[in-house]
Order: sequence, then C-alpha cells, then structure tokens
Amino acid sequence: MKIICIGRNYVDHIQELGYLKPEKPLFFLKPDSAMLQRNKPFFYPEFSQDIHYEVELLVRINKVGKYIQLKFAHTYYQEIGLGIDFTARDIQKDCMEKGLPWEPAKAFDNSAVISPFIDKSHFSDLGSISFSLFKNGKQVQEGNSGNMIFSIDQIISYISQFLTLKIGDIIFTGTPKDVGSVAIDDRLQGYIGEEKMFDFRIK
Repeated sequence: MKIICIGRNYVDHIQELGYLKPEKPLFFLKPDSAMLQRNKPFFYPEFSQDIHYEVELLVRINKVGKYIQLKFAHTYYQEIGLGIDFTARDIQKDCMEKGLPWEPAKAFDNSAVISPFIDKSHFSDLGSISFSLFKNGKQVQEGNSGNMIFSIDQIISYISQFLTLKIGDIIFTGTPKDVGSVAIDDRLQGYIGEEKMFDFRIK
C-alpha cells in the first residue's frame, strides 16, 4: 500500500503559509513506515526542532484503478478517516529554499497518523464533513470538506492519471489553516464531527 498526500488544498492554509493556489492537485508520497495507528505515541525525532501537526480527512481506496474518470471516482472508496500529516517544518523550509525534494520533511517514520475508518454511508453529505484537532484540550484546527479546492473525487481521478491506485492505498486530502508545532508531552485528539477518531501523546 501507499500513502498519497495532497498539499495546498484549502485556501486559508495556502494564505497562512504564503503559497500560491495550485491549478491542479499537488501530491507527494509517504512510505508505509510512516504509518502511526492505534493511538500509539509519536516520538519526537532528533533531526528536527519544529514538527508541525496538519489534521486531514482520509480516504481508503477499495479497488484497483487507473485513468479513473471523474464520474466513477466515488466508486473507488467506501471509507473516511482522519489523520495527521506530521511535517518537519524547519527541514521543509530548507528543502524548498534549495529546490530539493520534501521527503526528509514529510516522509519520515511515524509521520502519518491514521485513525480507524468510518463507512461513507454514515455521512449525509460527503461535501460537508466537519473535522477538528485538539491539542491539550484546546481546539487548534477546524475544517470542512466543503472548503477543499479539489474534492475527493477530483483528487482520485487526477492521481490515477499518474499512479495506479490499489486496494488499501490511503489518501490524505489536505489540511485547513492553523497548523502549528507540537512538543513533548502534548496530547492530540482528532474528531470527525463529534466522533473521536484518535487520541495520543507526543513523547
């Protein structure tokens, strides 16, 4: 399986980091060793001094697809989850300034928090899924799928032009504004609506 992450998919997040709005979905990959599940702690890596949280809705692919037409994209996933794309912001900044790839800042071990998944039939409107992140009991991020620049179906269709999507692949759909740093002993809790999806600590 592979983890595919969409960058710059919320206008408010683009503005807070000073980026340009993309004309097409921007995506990058994380390896399977990036997965962090079952509320296991995240151990702060020694190579960075500025790890940021980015809470995101997830979709899990349920059948193999290549060159997926937009009108059929909704048939390639059945579940929605929540995750965190941990980012070594200091390393990312250095990579971007030098025109280098982002992998050291994005693809490191345990950088992809992945919750359990909910069947999409649970949601009355996939275009209006609210989600949030709390740090130490205080809400720090809030988002809604209706504010995505590129919808889930658009993302799936676009990615499939480049990569064959396979059963079990997970797509991170982008983060809203108010990304921020974590520190040792912080507690992170993520919600889709009122349902708690993950709850873990930084060690």
